[in-house]
Amino acid sequence: MTMVTSVQTDFRRRLLDGLAAAIADIGYRDTTVADIVRLARTSRRTFYEHFTSKETCFVALITETNDEMIRRISAAVDPTASWPTQVRQAVEEWLACSDAQRAVTHSWIRDIPALGVLGRDLQRDLMEKFIDMVQSLTDTESLRAMGIGRVSRQMAIVLLGGLRELIASNVEDGGEATDITETAVQASIALLGPRG
Repeated sequence: MTMVTSVQTDFRRRLLDGLAAAIADIGYRDTTVADIVRLARTSRRTFYEHFTSKETCFVALITETNDEMIRRISAAVDPTASWPTQVRQAVEEWLACSDAQRAVTHSWIRDIPALGVLGRDLQRDLMEKFIDMVQSLTDTESLRAMGIGRVSRQMAIVLLGGLRELIASNVEDGGEATDITETAVQASIALLGPRG
């Protein structure tokens, strides 16, 4: 990696972190580019070298946050564990990630629709990545041996949409995502369990 690329990556990371801090402090809607560059300790010029707008910066932040969340959830699941344990591991990691980035997670759920077509496209892309994760986690020999099959796309959407809304409503009520652990695990087990 050249020095210029490393410096550019550092500035980009600082800008994304600046946006995350602004979202936590004043919310996405009230955040301005000036807030982002102030918190990133950089200039507007640097901001516009990396992003065309506050919205494109937001899309990059949400995309990177969700990609990291998917990596962490996938890594948390032990494919040799019982299927209820695997479900618990995935749900607990998702909720822990959500709490670690509570404001960004809440903003992802509530603010993305206001971006119009850009938001709709992002939401669909993110949902597809989560669907792929759920299907990969449920498409293993060990789970098939336990009577659990690969989750359908529609069932994954029901599961993911329900959990996402449950997280958002709990956070809006002043709680933490991890407060819903038992409900989220029970619902996930009920949706993903063996079909009789």
